[in-house]
Amino acid sequence: MKFGVVVLPGSNCDHDAVHVTRDVLGAEVDVLWHKETHLRGVDCVIVPGGFAYGDYLRAGALAKFAPVMEPIRRHAIAGGLVFGICNGFQVLTEAGLLPGALMRNQHLRFLGRDVFIRVEETDTPFTCELERGAILRVPIAHGEGNYFADEETLDELERNRQVIFRYCDAEGRLTAESNPNGSARNIAGICNAARNVLGMMPHPERCAEALLGNTDGLGVFRSIAAAMARV
Repeated sequence: MKFGVVVLPGSNCDHDAVHVTRDVLGAEVDVLWHKETHLRGVDCVIVPGGFAYGDYLRAGALAKFAPVMEPIRRHAIAGGLVFGICNGFQVLTEAGLLPGALMRNQHLRFLGRDVFIRVEETDTPFTCELERGAILRVPIAHGEGNYFADEETLDELERNRQVIFRYCDAEGRLTAESNPNGSARNIAGICNAARNVLGMMPHPERCAEALLGNTDGLGVFRSIAAAMARV
């Protein structure tokens, strides 16, 4: 069981991801610099949050050209796990590994606070240790988290059960008020059709140990570890 945490110029959540996977989960972790052309045998690649390449043009637009993205694409096509968090989600959509796009927040403000998300599906390597319908309290920190896709794509995501997390209130209700950024259909995270690539805007690595006052995010990482252990 080996994780690889990508470091792009401007990443600022890479150490958080390394800490959770190595020190909390006890897994082996390699740090993958953006110029890497080999993934060194990792099972799950994490593309962490931050501002890759300064988010010039738009979030994730330049990161898709990083040398490390080509082996990540091959890894995903071969069925390997890829997990994008916040800016990592933006990078994965720009790279074509996930459908849709992340746009400016509806109210054009950067948001940094806790939100509630509902677990929609548990038959993925990222949610297999969670319960369907579970409500998680997870922090967000983004200015471009407004998930957008055309209606045809959104309908396809629904049919294929690729919407994995939705923004909700504390009781699990999907309301406009509980949607922090205007994301279509309250979408907070999606997977690809093969279910081995996940992108989510909230930060589970920032709420994965009791010392931080909240362990709701740990279930995502435990799910990945459990899924890799079964292979």
